[in-house]
Amino acid sequence: MQTQARPSAPIAPPTRRGLSRVEAAGYIGVSPTTFDKMVLAGEMPGPKRVASRKIWDVRALDLAFEALPGEDSAPETNDWD
Repeated sequence: MQTQARPSAPIAPPTRRGLSRVEAAGYIGVSPTTFDKMVLAGEMPGPKRVASRKIWDVRALDLAFEALPGEDSAPETNDWD
């Protein structure tokens, strides 16, 4: 009996968990300067330190990005106005 080799599906490389400042800014779609302002305002998380490097956690960026207000967020209405 002859066995045939199955073609193996390509395995995607693992996604990096940590990003540099420039990469983190690009990940959420803003410039590094805007990203810095968002970090200072508490809208985005600060970095983790690994040796002398500052690295942003992708999962923390995802959570912070989802917490940002969106276009579908209607401003509060005041019945007295």
